[in-house]
Amino acid sequence: MTVTDCPADTVEVDVSTLRNHVGAPVALPGERVYERAVPWNVAVPVRPAAVVVVTGAVDIADVMRFAAPRGLRVAVQATGHGAVPIGADTILVLTSGLTSCVVDAKARTARVGAGVRWQQLIDAATPYGLAPPCGSAPGVGVVGYLTGGGIGPLVRTVGLSSDYVRGFELVTGAGDVLWVTPEQHAELFWGVRGGKAMLGIVTCVDVELPQIPEFYGGAVYFDGSSAGDVLPAWRTWCADLPETVNTSVAVQQLPPLPGVPEPLAGRMTVAVRYAAVGDVQEARRLLAPMRGTAPVLMDTVDVQPYSAIGAVHADPVDPMPINEDQALLRELTPEAVDAILAAVGHDSGSPQTLVELRLLGGALAREPRHRSAFGHRDAAFALTVIGVLLPEVAEAVVGHAAALIASVAPWSTGGQLPNFAPSTDPGRPTRVYREDTLHWLRALARRYDPAGVLR
Repeated sequence: MTVTDCPADTVEVDVSTLRNHVGAPVALPGERVYERAVPWNVAVPVRPAAVVVVTGAVDIADVMRFAAPRGLRVAVQATGHGAVPIGADTILVLTSGLTSCVVDAKARTARVGAGVRWQQLIDAATPYGLAPPCGSAPGVGVVGYLTGGGIGPLVRTVGLSSDYVRGFELVTGAGDVLWVTPEQHAELFWGVRGGKAMLGIVTCVDVELPQIPEFYGGAVYFDGSSAGDVLPAWRTWCADLPETVNTSVAVQQLPPLPGVPEPLAGRMTVAVRYAAVGDVQEARRLLAPMRGTAPVLMDTVDVQPYSAIGAVHADPVDPMPINEDQALLRELTPEAVDAILAAVGHDSGSPQTLVELRLLGGALAREPRHRSAFGHRDAAFALTVIGVLLPEVAEAVVGHAAALIASVAPWSTGGQLPNFAPSTDPGRPTRVYREDTLHWLRALARRYDPAGVLR
């Protein structure tokens, strides 16, 4: 029997007894703490049967053992990024309170709780010249990002972020608490790095920290009318860049809100993001051709401490309702650029807030010391589309994004990254994972979560 087969009052009685089985605070619908279930993407309906604010792995194990015999599922949330719809058949575990963050400067490692955001780890590690391998938005949680692989602003230089994981504490769907490393439970070490929460809920992680005290980076902004010049030039320019250089180009339409610089607010602009390590003069020389492509509105590229890595992309921090889509490209031809410009160029009428092309390759493309469930190392570019779902344009945003992704199909690998464009579309797993990877992930899930508790 599934939870949907049960009478509604039976489900309510079962969930109301959760407090008798778990030592952590439990909130039911209508109670104040329950509101913490609202994710960062407020457009996603997250309305679980109960919210549990866990204090450690034992609490999560108790939730698993409560859920399994009752036909309930368990989902996890820390910062609320990457949310998918959750309904009354699910208990939501909040790990945001697991904020322990200990840096071992001598070993160049950190042990990080599941509630830690990258900025907290960055602030703790950068005084030692260490560089946590974060994503473009330091407000995202460390653990959720790493279980999805992690494509950061320096991905061509340092590689996939989850390749820096040395071990983690995992609570399986069966309620077992395991310490997972390449030597202990190696199959889980392979699967969780890229498999998100399919195989268990991570409560803390040990991660290596590269030594990068500073970088040369930021963004060069052009008016949207220059998109037809900037995107083709960027395509040609980035073809010969060394691994020390990382870049993306974004066509964006930022609203006139607090925090948005005046030259960029309320208009279409084009941003060439740039992050390079090593010789500053060489990095400046390599960027010069793009700086000369069109008149510059604003230029923030300079030598910066690693603690400012979030300034490269300057992603928004406030919750908002968004639609996200993505395609991975095996190549970026002139025809592909033309297709993108037709959809989002200056006179296109695009409703999207941001459309980004990110250069991949470099260190990402090499197999790491320890293999993982993450695929797509062979993708050359990532195309990401993000639109804000305001009532007057919501339908147009979704349809336009789908049409844009379809327009680049001739150059697409057909794949998507685990951390981007989350959805409950039944076809998404085959876009995120290769067939053999998905087979082994499902086999591991049956072994470690026989009741199918985890979403």
